Amino acid sequence: MLPNEDLPQGEDKAIIVERMFDQIAPRYDLVNRLMTFRMDVGWRRRTVRDLALEPGSTVLDLACGTGDFCNDLLRFDLNPIGIDFSAGMLAAAGTDAPLVRADALQLPVPNAHVDGVTCGFALRNFTDLSGFFHEISRVVRPGGRIGLLDVGQPSNPFLRWGHSVYFGTIVPKIGALLSDPSAYRYLPKSVDYLPPSEEMLAELRNVGFVDAVRVPLSGGITQLFLGTQATQN
Repeated sequence: MLPNEDLPQGEDKAIIVERMFDQIAPRYDLVNRLMTFRMDVGWRRRTVRDLALEPGSTVLDLACGTGDFCNDLLRFDLNPIGIDFSAGMLAAAGTDAPLVRADALQLPVPNAHVDGVTCGFALRNFTDLSGFFHEISRVVRPGGRIGLLDVGQPSNPFLRWGHSVYFGTIVPKIGALLSDPSAYRYLPKSVDYLPPSEEMLAELRNVGFVDAVRVPLSGGITQLFLGTQATQN
């Protein structure tokens, strides 16, 4: 799917997204809990369980925001490192995991260095999704795992309609009431950045996550991409 004409592209997108997340960081967690009815907590914990990594494994949480995913990784006895390019988000973080300010498209991490990668609801915010997939493939060791969450489109027509109305109309009102109105008008529109799920699966398989699968969650309003880095011969 091509981004609509109202959405920023390239470097403009990077600048706008960074400023937006700096702005909404103080109430980001509160708005997330309210607009998802706390389902976001279950989605993240499902992701960590499905990584199926051994305790003590090192996991990069990319676009870590305020550290929610890092905290869930810690609960499963994993060793997370949070990475985000929003200074505001990192300043508002509430986690004991180490945090690094960096670009997820240019990770300060050696090749095949980590056991896993997580990313929660940020795929549509990257300026180069293909580049992101190549970068996580570079840093994940053979046999390592990825778990990537983002919004989805329910297959049931009635649920898809209801989700569209809620996400496009109600979420911006919640965001305007509790946080920054322009940010929460942008976030529902940003779904248009996401390619079809089949294309994302094909790209993940092409960069080395040969068993990549998509798991619809909560009727398909959220989608989870899982995969294992191919082992070397």
